[in-house]
Amino acid sequence: MILGTLANGPVGFAELRRRVEGIGDSVLAERLSDLQATGLILRDVQPGPPVSVTYALAPAGAALLPAMHELSLWASENLPCVEMRP
Repeated sequence: MILGTLANGPVGFAELRRRVEGIGDSVLAERLSDLQATGLILRDVQPGPPVSVTYALAPAGAALLPAMHELSLWASENLPCVEMRP
């Protein structure tokens, strides 16, 4: 979900949290850190005041998007529809 959201361009933490439904701050921060460590996203810190942090896809993350799209198509065609619980 995070990589797919960043496919639309760089965003800050708060905007990313709004776009990825159902994720808490600490989980989002952990996932962003993991994705950055694996080279899939970039974290850009602009000095302030106020300090501004944005996240964007790294080239490796952008290269992964076609495969993610194909997996999504496969899942929609081959997996039963499951209702999401609140």
